[in-house]
Amino acid sequence: MTKEIENKLIVFLFSAIPISIIIGQAISLINIFLISILIILIITLSKNYNFIYNQSIILLFALYLYLLLNTLISIDYSLSISRNFGFIRLIFLFIAINYFFFYFKNQETVFKIWFLIISIVIIDSLIEYFTGKNILGFGHDNYADRIVSFFKDEPIVGGYLNGFFFLILGYLFNMKSINSKKLIILCLLFTFLFLICLTLTGERSNTIKAIIGLIIFFSLSSKFNIKQKLITFLSFTIIITTIISNSNYLKYRYLTNLILPLLNADKRETREKLDRDKLFKQNLYLKHYRSGYSVFKNYPLFGVGNKNYRLEVNRYHLTKKNYIPDTHPHQIYFEFLSEHGLIGTLILILILFFLIFKNIKNCLISKNSLQLGAFCYLFISLLPFLPSGSFFNDFNITLFFLNLSILFASNPSSNIFNKKV
Repeated sequence: MTKEIENKLIVFLFSAIPISIIIGQAISLINIFLISILIILIITLSKNYNFIYNQSIILLFALYLYLLLNTLISIDYSLSISRNFGFIRLIFLFIAINYFFFYFKNQETVFKIWFLIISIVIIDSLIEYFTGKNILGFGHDNYADRIVSFFKDEPIVGGYLNGFFFLILGYLFNMKSINSKKLIILCLLFTFLFLICLTLTGERSNTIKAIIGLIIFFSLSSKFNIKQKLITFLSFTIIITTIISNSNYLKYRYLTNLILPLLNADKRETREKLDRDKLFKQNLYLKHYRSGYSVFKNYPLFGVGNKNYRLEVNRYHLTKKNYIPDTHPHQIYFEFLSEHGLIGTLILILILFFLIFKNIKNCLISKNSLQLGAFCYLFISLLPFLPSGSFFNDFNITLFFLNLSILFASNPSSNIFNKKV
């Protein structure tokens, strides 16, 4: 394979990541497998093995070793084995992305294609909101007014957009081939469209996470002065308030069903208001949290094993208090506690938090907006209390490790192929 063909193939595979995730789990896995195999083959032929001594790689393999042990202590290892053994693909992806950023010069092409794809998804979601169908004819018939876009039968477009938006925003801020005024206009337009789209999806948790991420990004960004930041935050608030106030469905999702119960939690109960006890008893997510905590109490040290929560609660929901039949407890920390116990949760949190926060100083000093974007996504992914999908689900873990990889890869001072690291 010539260098030119090799380069084009790698750029194509990286560029196809957003589309492969939309198409489905199998295609996404194949794409990651091809990226990993190709990069590992190049590394092997060049005999460039210094990266294996990098602290981050050692920690990731330590995490992988823990997951293998987690398989052995699971109540049903057959459920855990594919998820835990398959985790190594993400370590290979981490290595591949770092190698791509360190030795190749085509990242701009990849991010331009990602920007185009995400822009199409945003426009498609807006079309679906106003017409009831997206450009392929998919609609939200099975999910009330929640938008599905290209995902057809899953309302996960908000989580998908979050996974790529902060990376693309960071890339736009890093661009040097565009003057400052045009750059700011482009970034703000892209951000406003993203925020409008995410609010309209009705995915409350992802919308709240996006807002928090945007506040962090613009607060830490060096591209705006304080006045511009305040105007931007005010504009965000006006946009969200206007959108919600003009939709009965969104008013129900965000106000009636979320904000008002919290505001009235401490007040005396009336016919229109819920007291704190009713809030905790009736809220579906809080029921799932209690279910996850109940599983943790029954398996406090090591949990039931990765992907075994579903087995435990579906098998014993009639006999054990607070068990709610489902695949996961809908909150990342309750998922960790129920499936990994106290010991496993400490291992997961310590390793993940160390990897995420070790580079924040370099990010701020270098004013690397792409690295900052990756950090913002990772930060909001690990927020407590807010509902979330299963962390180890292929969709979520792929987006998480994509951002984690770019957090390291996009800055030469943190890239694992930098011999000084």
